[in-house]
Amino acid sequence: MIIGRLTRDPEIRTTPTGQNVASFSVATSFNWTDQQGQKKEQTEFHNVVAWRKLADIIGQYLKKGSQVYLEGRLQTRSWDDKTDGKKRYRTEIVADNMIMLGRPGGSQASGTQAVPANQVEQPEPKSEIPDIQIDNDDIPF
Repeated sequence: MIIGRLTRDPEIRTTPTGQNVASFSVATSFNWTDQQGQKKEQTEFHNVVAWRKLADIIGQYLKKGSQVYLEGRLQTRSWDDKTDGKKRYRTEIVADNMIMLGRPGGSQASGTQAVPANQVEQPEPKSEIPDIQIDNDDIPF
């Protein structure tokens, strides 16, 4: 599970068997303060692949800079490089589920939209979040 921003527009291809596949990269950041009080940030880049209907949806709605929540599994592929004959490796996230964060068009408002790989339906909008009162006696620690 990761939350990040697309570093480039998704590339959509079709396999010889007719399945669509989307390839893109997502950047995630980790922020912390070191012992000297200096703020630090570390950014990681993740290669992501999505298949079939999820690939179609990603190609239609996501673009560079879009913020997404992704669920998936790690997969490492290997191949022999044609130029120098060396074995190359690439580790990717194979996405199973995706939630678009922010509003369509790149605005960073609070709206979210879930798009599971096996569903295309939009989730029902929630009418109102109830106000929940928590008493100190309810906290287990």
